[in-house]
Amino acid sequence: MSILGLKKKQPKTFKVKVITMDAEMEFSCEVKWKGKDLFDLVCRTVGLRETWFFGLRYTVKDTYAWLKPEKRVLDQEVPKDSPITFHFLAKFFPEKVEEELVQEITQHLFFLQVKKQILDEEIFCSPEASVLLASYAVQAKYGDYDPNFHKPGFLAQDELLPKRVLMQYQMTADMWEEKITAWYAEHRGIARDEAEMEYLKIAQDLEMYGVSYFAITQNKRDTDLLLGVDAQGLHIYSPNSKLNPNKSFPWSDIRNISYSEKEFTIKPLDKKKDVFKFYSSQLRVNKLILQLCIGNHDLFMRRRKVDSIEVQQMKAQAKEEKARKKMERQILAREKQMREEAERAKEEMERRLFQLQDEARLANEALLRSEETADLLAEKAQIAEEEAKLLAHKAAEAEQERQRLEVTAMKTKEEKRLMEQKMREAEQLAVKLVEQSERRLKEADHLKQDLTEAKDAERRAKQKLLEITKTTYPLIAAYSTPPAPPEASDYESASTRLDFKDSDMKRLSMEIERERLEYMEKSKHLQDQLKELKSEIESLKLEEQQQQAGLYGLHSEARGYVQEPVYIPHSNRNSAYMSQMAFFEEV
Repeated sequence: MSILGLKKKQPKTFKVKVITMDAEMEFSCEVKWKGKDLFDLVCRTVGLRETWFFGLRYTVKDTYAWLKPEKRVLDQEVPKDSPITFHFLAKFFPEKVEEELVQEITQHLFFLQVKKQILDEEIFCSPEASVLLASYAVQAKYGDYDPNFHKPGFLAQDELLPKRVLMQYQMTADMWEEKITAWYAEHRGIARDEAEMEYLKIAQDLEMYGVSYFAITQNKRDTDLLLGVDAQGLHIYSPNSKLNPNKSFPWSDIRNISYSEKEFTIKPLDKKKDVFKFYSSQLRVNKLILQLCIGNHDLFMRRRKVDSIEVQQMKAQAKEEKARKKMERQILAREKQMREEAERAKEEMERRLFQLQDEARLANEALLRSEETADLLAEKAQIAEEEAKLLAHKAAEAEQERQRLEVTAMKTKEEKRLMEQKMREAEQLAVKLVEQSERRLKEADHLKQDLTEAKDAERRAKQKLLEITKTTYPLIAAYSTPPAPPEASDYESASTRLDFKDSDMKRLSMEIERERLEYMEKSKHLQDQLKELKSEIESLKLEEQQQQAGLYGLHSEARGYVQEPVYIPHSNRNSAYMSQMAFFEEV
């Protein structure tokens, strides 16, 4: 056999990569495998029994298609890549998730797919519903909220809200996290499957939940519309509105759906109603629409019938499984509560132990301080005893000093009495001197007046003598011989008389001056005596105050307490002294 005659061997297997919502798997498939063989393998691997909701989807040019179970995999328009990539997704959606989704894995796959569609904005969701759904997603992922563990920022890496919602409000990531955490904290005690079910129960009420949209035209004039296929029936939408349909055809009102190339015909069950026709330009899309319509209609009819034995068994097992898990959760919750209580008790005991240790340490320190205080008190007692002895000795000395001061005070009183007597005598002497001074002043005035009168008489006598002399001397010379000159004795006698009068005046003046000087000297002497007496009185007062202060200090030191000093008023005793002193100073 020649080499040219050899044919190239065909491979017996091909590689497939299946991507689920939370995992990726690779399989080696036989060439003859049909779509159902690969689908069953994936379902067995995942552990899924509710297979009628799911399918394997692949991409064809600008659209997608579902792997047909009755045809071989390689005979379909699958990609020619190696491995061939399929997405294991929910193809049909239940009307009521809580009643139809039995297995936990089914529920989990639906939860992941619906969550992704909401985040990718394939399903419209309001901001309030988005925050609530995000809180259930966080509960399903992280469990119960624990403020000690879930610190601010723990959701920073999680995608929980659609970008449209984030851009609609001017809020920071921390503010969104705070809103989500507020709802999340209220879901305490909800298990993961329960949180996912609550998520789906809210999501199934959204207008775009479970709807597959296709672009269609109602007539050949190309009026653009949208066709929506879901578990309830067929819906016709305007191109700009996917929320509110213009017209709906429930599965219960549809008798038949058919298509011929590009034309679809919906025949209502009521023959009186008009047949609805629409057009789709792509044959592949038409086949997909028909496939979805048949599948959703079959499920719709299946829900209205009694469950099959398999479904009943699944529901019974699921119910038992839920009851078992509920019991386990209760046991776990009770154990958790007991563990928390034990931990709290342990913490309380540790806290109490630390408290007792602190109290013991403080008691030890207090004991040491008490011993030190006792030693100090003993020393202080000894010192106090010595001080008491010393104070007793000082008290005795103070008593002696007090007696001595009392004796001194009595002497001082006697001296004061003598001084008062001297003051009275000095006052009387001053009064006498004043009277004598006044009398002498009056006598001096009289003498001055007499002297003035004598001088005036002398002046008049001398004037008269001169006049007589001038008048008589010429007459005697004219009528007689010149008389004999007067004798010297006559002139001497006249002069003597005049001189006598002058000497009396001088003598009188000298006596007056002498008496004035004597008076001034006596006054000065009296002032000196008064000053000396005043200084003695001041020294006596100062000495008395010092004696009283010394006596008070000795008594206080002896008795050990503060005593108010006794003030002996001097106003009554010294008022006479002060008035006399003021009088002497005026004199």
